[in-house]
Amino acid sequence: YCPHCDGPFFKGKDVAVIGGGNSGVEAALDLAGIVKSVTIYEFMPELKADKVLVEQAKKRENITILRNVATKEILAEGGKVVALAYEDRDSGEIKRQELSGIFVQIGLVPNSGFLEGIVEMNAYGEVIVDAKGQTDVPGIFACGDVTTVPYKQIVIAMGEGAKASLAAFDYLLMQG
Repeated sequence: YCPHCDGPFFKGKDVAVIGGGNSGVEAALDLAGIVKSVTIYEFMPELKADKVLVEQAKKRENITILRNVATKEILAEGGKVVALAYEDRDSGEIKRQELSGIFVQIGLVPNSGFLEGIVEMNAYGEVIVDAKGQTDVPGIFACGDVTTVPYKQIVIAMGEGAKASLAAFDYLLMQG
């Protein structure tokens, strides 16, 4: 899922990026310097990414942009991706593209609904935390991708979890 972490495994290969927003086009641009080719699959008729990113993607000879397509199936053999089946939403035709890897960049929805009205959240539903993972409610800490901490990566979530647990421990010591 991470073009920075996993991209080098696909050096010289054909890959797909699903999603034409900023994160998808940024992923395609990052991957274009490593892989043989990148195809961006966008469900909507137009990319949602910022104009400057779209212009950069169009300049790259090894980036292809497919608009108004719906991903249908990831095809694998021996546990490895070999192709992607997708529907051309204009014609309804199902097509297949041979490739070696797929990077899904369609955005994140934090699993924070159960905290509605309990702690402060931003417009995206992310829990707002300080540098120690403390929410606006004393004694409630949060960490990981559900928070406002940038760079939604496993290693960052793990570090934030360690930090929040240490801060919670300190909080409990001060209460005792």
